[in-house]
Amino acid sequence: MSQVILFNKPYGVLCQFSPSDGRQTLKDFIATPAVYAAGRLDADSEGLVVLTGDGRLQNRISSPEHKLVKTYLVQVEGIPTSDALNRLSQGIDLRDFFTKPAAVETIGEPAWLWPRNPPVRFRKNIPTRWLRIAISEGKNRQVRRMTAAVGFPTLRLVRYSIGDWTIDGLLPGACRETAAMTPASPPRMQHGHK
Repeated sequence: MSQVILFNKPYGVLCQFSPSDGRQTLKDFIATPAVYAAGRLDADSEGLVVLTGDGRLQNRISSPEHKLVKTYLVQVEGIPTSDALNRLSQGIDLRDFFTKPAAVETIGEPAWLWPRNPPVRFRKNIPTRWLRIAISEGKNRQVRRMTAAVGFPTLRLVRYSIGDWTIDGLLPGACRETAAMTPASPPRMQHGHK
């Protein structure tokens, strides 16, 4: 059975094991040898990182060909319009590529969500809104680029799940091993927004 570690990456932690000028990396939190992140999260993003030493499983998790759904909780600046939500759900032209359709819905701020350290810098006169965005890709800074392209920049981004794996029960900086051999293929995503 493949070894799989679920890690809730805190804000500011680099998604690598090699040292980097005094910044925290995965090595500061995960002592298990010979595991690697199956897909990355930017330093300014938080949430689920799946690690394994199984190269085939690593490819299944991170490769867009497998269409493994990744769900993000995203706080954006401003109140997205119906047009912006429709554009996100139908796919966005980001110049270097056109995103696949996404499942997008407006949600309330999750009650269980931990405070970010350092806190998000808000602009006093501009409201914010939380979205749940599910995509089957995961290109560099994709979700941030998508929300910016429709005029609502991302202030905070938390990856909640990859396939059936979630951060439920994991505080920032915590990890746990799971017995799962492979993530289940999720049902077809319903595109559009609520």
